[in-house]
Amino acid sequence: MRNFDKARYQLEKKARRRTRTYPLATIAYYGPDDQLATKVVVGIVTQSDEVIALNKWFSEEDVRFSPAINQQIVDFLAQHHAESVAMLDRIIGCPHEEGIDYPTGSTCPQCPFWKDKDRWTGLPVD
Repeated sequence: MRNFDKARYQLEKKARRRTRTYPLATIAYYGPDDQLATKVVVGIVTQSDEVIALNKWFSEEDVRFSPAINQQIVDFLAQHHAESVAMLDRIIGCPHEEGIDYPTGSTCPQCPFWKDKDRWTGLPVD
């Protein structure tokens, strides 16, 4: 059993709120498959859909359960006065960036799990 992660609890609590006020923080998890999140990206968005801050955290361990990373995210949200949090409950794709880590228009050679899968549903793409 994992130790209680107060920062993770704060993030989940803020994400459960139904009201969405701005600045809004978006939190997205990425990993080599749908079980291990090795990257988290947090963006702060204004009411006019302008991204005013963006930060990424990486780990060999699951970033969702890292108290240190979760605390850094909480601090980042406080620094940018984020009022709301939008966070998915699943991993939405490969942690590698197209055009940076592998050629544009191809699939990531390091994450074959995501080849031919819809990143939002996890279902095979026809």
